Amino acid sequence: MRILVTGGAGFIGSNLVEHLLGRPEVTFVRVLDNLATGSLKNIEAFQNNPRFEFVEGDIRDYATCLAACEGIDRISHQAALGSVPRSIQDPLTSNEVNVTGTLNIFTAAKELGIQRVVYAASSSTYGDHPGLPKVEDKIGNPLSPYAVTKFVNELYARVYANVYGLNLIGLRYFNVFGPKQNPQGPYAAVIPLFIKSILNNEPPTINGKGEHSRDFTFVENAVQANVCALFTQNTEAVNQVYNIACGEQTSLSELFENLKSLAGSDLAPVYGPERAGDVKHSLADISKAKNLLNYNPPVPVRDGLKKTLEWYRQQHHFSYSL
Repeated sequence: MRILVTGGAGFIGSNLVEHLLGRPEVTFVRVLDNLATGSLKNIEAFQNNPRFEFVEGDIRDYATCLAACEGIDRISHQAALGSVPRSIQDPLTSNEVNVTGTLNIFTAAKELGIQRVVYAASSSTYGDHPGLPKVEDKIGNPLSPYAVTKFVNELYARVYANVYGLNLIGLRYFNVFGPKQNPQGPYAAVIPLFIKSILNNEPPTINGKGEHSRDFTFVENAVQANVCALFTQNTEAVNQVYNIACGEQTSLSELFENLKSLAGSDLAPVYGPERAGDVKHSLADISKAKNLLNYNPPVPVRDGLKKTLEWYRQQHHFSYSL
């Protein structure tokens, strides 16, 4: 099995590559990444592995995608421009990367007869639908340009399955966190930001009153979901979209208190205004992924927070400038 991981120098992608290179049935892993949000440091441990290849390139360029897909059996399409605030600030670039880039990968797969594409979808697709827990077939209206782009990915996947006979599996990630997630920059995710604040003893800002809640999901769980989707032989499991989460709801205040407790910190947060485009509450029903993909998230939230905190502690002398 020869696998292409787009965005493989990024956070989820590099964790997935590490796992795939440890599997005997995977003979080759190619990474395509333009390093806009990914980092060579995330993949430096694999560079001397004869089963690994890194291609620096942009999914917005179709010829680049076609070349990267040559000789590949299956694709894990992780490349995307994340962040709701970034998409609100710059909707054009989010659309180019997330919609045009994904369409390029799907089309390259179609042209080359690649067996299966697993792609990163998003819980942002649920938009303003009030129901909890979130169930795959009940979505609302998107609340941000980012959410629109990820929904469009699902629409294209459905059309490419129906029209061209592709096998596509979408994974709606719910707030994935863990090692290799960058705490730097204006669009950093909340968990690395909280950890950075705690380790530097600087009070973090919580948007709103801390009541927003999320189904935080350790990266190992997301990796397991990708592996299940890439290798499943269940014909009912393909051409579906799945919630990938823990099925646990944690508010931002609870999250910060958890991290403080694990770190032995007594920091108090600062509260700021709510962010535009944010969904208030999120909680996943993961029964579909359990039933069809045999997804069974191995790491609960608090254990994941502990592992993540320890990883960042070890980076103090390293590249993340905590």
